[in-house]
Amino acid sequence: QVQLVQSGGGLVQTGGSLRLSCAASGLTFSNYAMAWFRQAPGKERELVAAISWAGGSTWYANSVKGRFTISRDNRKNTVYLQMNSLKPEDTAVYYCAARDYRGRDVYARGNEYAYWGQGTQVTVSS
Repeated sequence: QVQLVQSGGGLVQTGGSLRLSCAASGLTFSNYAMAWFRQAPGKERELVAAISWAGGSTWYANSVKGRFTISRDNRKNTVYLQMNSLKPEDTAVYYCAARDYRGRDVYARGNEYAYWGQGTQVTVSS
């Protein structure tokens, strides 16, 4: 059974930092591209960052470029999202997701991801 278990998140002030983690089990982690999505109340889910199976390629939404960093540790079957200089508009539920893909094109829509984490709330106060 595939599981993506998220940790991290919480409440932080504007300008603060948080790190999200997503530990995978039940799959060959190094075969999967990974991503972080978010969904704010009343808004559609959006792709925030993605990383290739080996970590050599990454993609970021324009709204988070220069502030967020996605990384992975294939020995620990874990993907991370380091979020710095947080803004109130970053407030959302964040989800990690796994996609069975070993190519270089890391951008993909949500329906291309087979497995999802349980979601974790990130709230940035102004």
